[in-house]
Amino acid sequence: MASLNVGNLGEYLREQRRNAQLSLRQLADAAGVSNPYLSQIERGLRKPSAEVLQQVAKALRISAETLYVRAGILDAERDRDDVETRAVILADPSLNERQKQVLLQVYESFRKENGFGAEADADVKADADVDLGAGVDADAAVDGAETVKNPHS
Repeated sequence: MASLNVGNLGEYLREQRRNAQLSLRQLADAAGVSNPYLSQIERGLRKPSAEVLQQVAKALRISAETLYVRAGILDAERDRDDVETRAVILADPSLNERQKQVLLQVYESFRKENGFGAEADADVKADADVDLGAGVDADAAVDGAETVKNPHS
């Protein structure tokens, strides 16, 4: 079987799995995919869907957007700054998951307001909503953040 052109997705996944100290079987179980299928992805023999990448990213606790770029689902040049910003937010250990989601929603609303990436961002946001259980109003989040930021006002 010839390798598909999925960038260095397989190598990157293998590296992330090893960094997380997970066996192939453990990651496959956590992501809800078969062990052989995950092995084929790592070897570049299969190109996974965005849904599978999201499940794997969640199991590895890494950014799904980074995997989307490596798999060619998102355009790396056009979306690099956005993906990096999202990755930094998602990786910040000082924020809990709800705070990360709220911050991403505020960021998203500013990008849309400024006319950047509405179509691609909507797809990624839909995936993030499923992944993190969104439903937080960005305006309420900003109001809440201002209250927390300045509790003595």
